[in-house]
Amino acid sequence: MATHFAHAYEKGIDSLPRKTSIVASLVRDRYVSDAVVILENTPRRAARAVLKAVESANANLLNNSKVSIDPKSIRIARIFVTSGTRMRRYVPASRGRALPFEKISSNIFVEVAGEEKVKKNAAEKAEKAEKSEKPAKKAEKEKK
Repeated sequence: MATHFAHAYEKGIDSLPRKTSIVASLVRDRYVSDAVVILENTPRRAARAVLKAVESANANLLNNSKVSIDPKSIRIARIFVTSGTRMRRYVPASRGRALPFEKISSNIFVEVAGEEKVKKNAAEKAEKAEKSEKPAKKAEKEKK
């Protein structure tokens, strides 16, 4: 059984990276089903953006992998937030001045990992093969 990975990258989120990172740390190293419930009940604005990134990575894994993935085994392998583009703006100040400030956006990277779904027929064949090998090995040892 092999582990498969997929990722999603959300860019240009209108929230500061520090605030978004707090929300991302809530779901780090959790199963996707648990993370969705947590993010839907988190009262922070950045939770919607993180939820969108997690669901996108989950969909990428389920739809783009060549094998069937067990949805219950999908977990968040990595999630981190970096600062995105900065827009320079100005706010009016006294005596006709203009004071500069920056609007900083965030980028969210999510990588999910899931286990390959085991087919029942293949599992049964493997069990039968193991059972048939054991008596054959015993017979070989007795011959020696």
